[in-house]
Amino acid sequence: MHYDFSLWAREDQLPPACASSGCDWTTWLMLGGRGAGKTRAGAEWVRALAGDAPICRIALVGETLADARAVMIEGVSGLLAVHPPEARPRYEPSKRQVRFASGAVAQLFSAEDPESLRGPQFSAAWCDELGKWRRPSETWDMLQFGLRLGSAPRQMVTTTPRPIPLIKALLADPRCAVTKVPTAANAANLAPSFLSAIVGRYRGTRLGRQELEAELLEDRPDSLWPRALLERCRVAAAPDLRRVVVAVDPPASHGLRADACGIVVAGRAPDGRAYVLADLTREGLRPLDWARRAIAAYHAHEADRIVVEVNQGGDMVEAVMRQVDGSVPVKPVRAYRGKFLRAEPVAALYEQGRVSHVGALPQLEDEMSDFGADGLSGGSSPDRVDALVWALTELCLRDRSEPRARFV
Repeated sequence: MHYDFSLWAREDQLPPACASSGCDWTTWLMLGGRGAGKTRAGAEWVRALAGDAPICRIALVGETLADARAVMIEGVSGLLAVHPPEARPRYEPSKRQVRFASGAVAQLFSAEDPESLRGPQFSAAWCDELGKWRRPSETWDMLQFGLRLGSAPRQMVTTTPRPIPLIKALLADPRCAVTKVPTAANAANLAPSFLSAIVGRYRGTRLGRQELEAELLEDRPDSLWPRALLERCRVAAAPDLRRVVVAVDPPASHGLRADACGIVVAGRAPDGRAYVLADLTREGLRPLDWARRAIAAYHAHEADRIVVEVNQGGDMVEAVMRQVDGSVPVKPVRAYRGKFLRAEPVAALYEQGRVSHVGALPQLEDEMSDFGADGLSGGSSPDRVDALVWALTELCLRDRSEPRARFV
């Protein structure tokens, strides 16, 4: 009974009903909040396909290969977990394939590499977290050319909603069946601490409406960074960079209810154009943890320095950095103006076409599009935006007369 999904599934986790004249959808788009049961629904859909059609060939497309393996295959609600032990498919990591007892085969792909989808052909596909894909349109297009086996190829998309052009296009497609599932629908299977600490914290906020209620939200009217502006500045890769910095906005405390530690990596090309390379922001980090994370980013991206806001920590910030790696150049910076005033000149760089985002940076871009004159709409701290502003200010707006970085 434990593995009989028909006994446990909610109605919103089952494929949409077909019209009387036949099945009339080719894409099932499941927009769900965090923890809403999207992965379980996707894995069970693939399990049903593989059991009914031995010759079925299925594409499993994740944000990265590591995500596809960790979530779609080996996750607590992934393909291996939803099968009873005696019928569990065989995962072959070297081939990036899952082989089912029926003879069906599923193959893993990364949205970072659209070209890997050129050539193979499939009868079905499961796409996870499409809203976070680095190259959504290119990957999606290559997948569509490969869906050509069988009489009625189909695909399922499980994702937290983000107003990217591809998701908007799917919502407007009459052949796309849409299911929206809030986090609360799966409350019985979620940890009480998650419901109280995370759901309670973000309920009613703009971010909560997107991440918990599965609403597709457009820009707020006073946003410094409209979504359309961010889409125009996206590039696939950065050129050779003259400078790279890691900017850190440390939290004042740590724990479940503490602000996140904003960590953003950006660089500047010889022509003066800036490129945002990575958003490594993380919640719940202790001082030594965020210091290690920032220094690891410094080495991984071969950065020139780490820029750290010291309003909340002062000398403690430098002491923590010194404790982890005393050889890393750190520049402490202090904010004397409000967040919005500091962010306006950086937003102007975007409007002038002087900043690009390398691939998709979904959580950073969510925060940017929700940042207005009064901060974030939910009142929480804009940690990612703060780190971004410090990075681009250092690269593009600092006076040359400012003191050089101190080595701590």
